[in-house]
Amino acid sequence: MVKTMLIAVNKKLACDDLGKLLLRLAVGGLMLFHGLHKLFGGVGFISGMLVEKGLPGFIAYGVLIGEVVAPVLIVLGLFTRPAALVLAFTMVIAWLMVGTGKTFALDAVGAWAIESLVYFFIGALAVAFLGAGRYAVGKDPAYK
Repeated sequence: MVKTMLIAVNKKLACDDLGKLLLRLAVGGLMLFHGLHKLFGGVGFISGMLVEKGLPGFIAYGVLIGEVVAPVLIVLGLFTRPAALVLAFTMVIAWLMVGTGKTFALDAVGAWAIESLVYFFIGALAVAFLGAGRYAVGKDPAYK
């Protein structure tokens, strides 16, 4: 009886395309808040960190590609896989810039200090491997 009920529940919840949409909305939508903050507030603080590390400050504008353009494409389901890879790469760069010293640390409430970086990195990889699904602007498989 329990097995029959579990099979029925599993069949009802088997909505892979809806799951892909929800994942895209979570990963892309939440990252977009970070990107919009930088779009409207400027990337000066990132530029300063880059200059401190001996890199040219102008490359700070690349964060807008990784945190605004890529998330919008992910949410829309357009060029989803490449956009997700760009977002994952952005998270690696963010970790290298600000997270390496926190990799083995907890924050004030006991959470992993880099958990949001890891969430976005793994979420972006999941989107890259899964693709956009049926609920996407890009209908041609080449653009999903």
